[in-house]
Amino acid sequence: MGAGHDHGHAHGASAGGTATAAYRGRLRVALSITLGVMLVEIVGGIVADSLALVADAAHMATDALGLGMALLAIHFAGRPATGNRTFGYARAEILAALANCLLLLGVGGYVLFEAVQRFFTPAGTEGGLMIVFGLIGLVANLVSLTLLMRGQQESLNVRGAFLEVAADALGSVAVLISAAVILTTGWQAADPIASLVIGLMIVPRTLKLLRETLDVLLESAPKDVDMAEVRAHILALDGVEDVHDLHAWTITSGMPVLSVHVVVRSDVLSAIGHEKMLHELQGCLGDHFAVEHCTFQLEPGGHAEHEARLCH
Repeated sequence: MGAGHDHGHAHGASAGGTATAAYRGRLRVALSITLGVMLVEIVGGIVADSLALVADAAHMATDALGLGMALLAIHFAGRPATGNRTFGYARAEILAALANCLLLLGVGGYVLFEAVQRFFTPAGTEGGLMIVFGLIGLVANLVSLTLLMRGQQESLNVRGAFLEVAADALGSVAVLISAAVILTTGWQAADPIASLVIGLMIVPRTLKLLRETLDVLLESAPKDVDMAEVRAHILALDGVEDVHDLHAWTITSGMPVLSVHVVVRSDVLSAIGHEKMLHELQGCLGDHFAVEHCTFQLEPGGHAEHEARLCH
């Protein structure tokens, strides 16, 4: 004997279905800025013979690809659910975040390798041109960071784009510092050192994002939902004897879900009815936890053992 009920609370998900959809326009602007700066830095890196500028341009290229994937993921995530895909394509955004991580790790490794190579084969880098192109990149990155600042707190997909742009901004600062050193001292090793700094800035942030993305794909409990506290809240309700098969996971950013079997004393169910018990459970979780969908199965005492025998 059981009763299922689904109850939703909107916490950050937009009308388009996911937290990222609200930032589609800003992602498009950031993509346009990124493509423009990438082309400028490629030209600047070639003209100034600066590995730091070329490295930053390569990073910008992955940013552009990452932003493009984020926008494509929003398109797919907004498609309606089907009989086979009951949550639609919402996970497309998490897959895009994972792809961004892999791209960033690849770029970080490439930049580190090339920087070491440049120590053995130094080049005559033009510090003055580096400053001009570095400033252009820094201003553009700061504009993109402002556009994505709020969204990165709500969506892993937007956070991936934000971290890429943030790494670019820091890369532009590294380019400017190395250019100033070259101009004032003539020390050409400043260029590959700046490249090493860019590479080392990329990797740790990417690993953090990768860990968060894998948590979603492995269906770990949302980081802001304390499962022990959820269990305690349910058990504190009058008539609840036990809780089992308690699960919470995240479909995509802004879409946490929870399901649970709640064992209720038969006399309590008879007295208040299933509907009132469900309302009490909804109020219990809805008022304390940011969970998008809650599904409850109400059971009388002893039902869990019966269920286990059936599934054996």
